[in-house]
Amino acid sequence: MATKIMEVVTGLDVERYMGRWYEIASFPSRFQPKNGENTRATYTLNEDGTVKVLNETWTNGSRSFIEGTAYKADPSSDEAKLKVRFYVPPFLPIIPITGDYWVLYIDDDYQYALIGQPSRNYLWILCRKPHLDEEIYNELVQKAKDEEYDVSKLHKTPQSESPPEDAPVDTKGIWWIKSLFGK
Repeated sequence: MATKIMEVVTGLDVERYMGRWYEIASFPSRFQPKNGENTRATYTLNEDGTVKVLNETWTNGSRSFIEGTAYKADPSSDEAKLKVRFYVPPFLPIIPITGDYWVLYIDDDYQYALIGQPSRNYLWILCRKPHLDEEIYNELVQKAKDEEYDVSKLHKTPQSESPPEDAPVDTKGIWWIKSLFGK
């Protein structure tokens, strides 16, 4: 059981954080297809200060996605501790699911980041480009270890040299149903 108090980024420049981030690696999650590739998140600042979240992944040539909203867990805090709310299933959004999104590390140029949450059950390595230098990747893995994450669970996400922009959309949300059964 982790005993260390997790360190998070303070003074995150939310406007600089907006835009597209590619998933370089993550802990497998029941909320994502197991064979997803070209997985990415796009963040857009809303007028009310919340963030529109668009998570996308491709499976067998089809695009799956889910949209949500992120907001500061404690508006009076300078810590980069956010909450993210999605509604599921994506094809009939009726059940709100809220999770923690903590920025554990971001480089000075806002090009790569380490994202986690307090239970240490989820971890993401994100980058502005589809590929991350191996040395930087290893540094981020070490930072995760330092925060007492079991990095043996990290799975590298396949990314194309030229990630797709358009693909047929899984409009039925089948990926989400399959994820309930661990597929």
